[in-house]
Amino acid sequence: MTDQRADYDNPWKEALGLYFQPFMVFFFPQIEANIDWRKGYEFLDKEFQQIVRDAELGRIYADKLVKVWRGDGSEIWVLIHVEVQSQVQSSFAERMYVYNYRIFDLYRRPVVSLAVLADEQDSWRPSAYRYSLWGCRVSLEFPIVKLLDYQTRSDLLSENPNPFAVIVAAHLTTQQTNQDPLLRYQGKLRIAKSLYQRGYSRQDILELFRLIDWMMTLPDRIESEFKQEIRRFEEDLQMPYVTSVERLARQEGLDEGILQKGREDVIDVLTIRFSDVPPSLVEAINQIEDPSVLKTLHRQAVTIGSLVEFQNNLSQLEESEPT
Repeated sequence: MTDQRADYDNPWKEALGLYFQPFMVFFFPQIEANIDWRKGYEFLDKEFQQIVRDAELGRIYADKLVKVWRGDGSEIWVLIHVEVQSQVQSSFAERMYVYNYRIFDLYRRPVVSLAVLADEQDSWRPSAYRYSLWGCRVSLEFPIVKLLDYQTRSDLLSENPNPFAVIVAAHLTTQQTNQDPLLRYQGKLRIAKSLYQRGYSRQDILELFRLIDWMMTLPDRIESEFKQEIRRFEEDLQMPYVTSVERLARQEGLDEGILQKGREDVIDVLTIRFSDVPPSLVEAINQIEDPSVLKTLHRQAVTIGSLVEFQNNLSQLEESEPT
């Protein structure tokens, strides 16, 4: 069967932005307990993008730089790395080290580097980078969690109300069903139905449904069956959350208000990453009427290497559109 390829990076990145404290609670509870959440926290996306570009280490992953305060009142930077590659990367620990010292060099504040390893090779568990020469030693050790370890914790993933129990379940199920869309359909349906049973608010159900739908892609025919089953399920529960939002969309895609939000999201990501976005490019994005094109452009805006490359991809998409 056809490989059902999934987008891991972008759902993880959005989940981190939506649920940062639950992320820390789920994966790094001892660290979370030492953060003063009453003072809030701040994502430093623009600053981190500059660090990544300066490091020249290739593509951008689902990484976040977050400013938080320690429980004793002192300020600290926390760098969150979410590794979502399905392939082992030999330079991962080195990248953690480079990001760590570049952030320290920029801010002169303590930096805590954390890693979530979401690959499929159980033995790959990098947690340190070090080298030594002629008595000079350099070393960085960083805490990690391995998503594969949760495969034997089905009780935790199915019952825990933490949003990342859902994200991890969706991620692992997606990996396990690469070659079997019917199994993915069953897993996606099970996870989606569980959203209504974990005590989430309507808004959280909508957000998490969007994230797992983004990650757990299905062939069109099976996706249609999935939506029909969700509609019947919501009718039985008398909780028309997802399907009520779906009815606001046009048959061909999203309504104009949501289309405009999609355009703004693409422009915002480009502005954060590259600062100055040419007016001609902004105008071209604002002329797009196809929601699937906007979805593709949003993903590319997060990972693309340059504005020139983005503009070339946009031109190719426009040329491929039917006349």
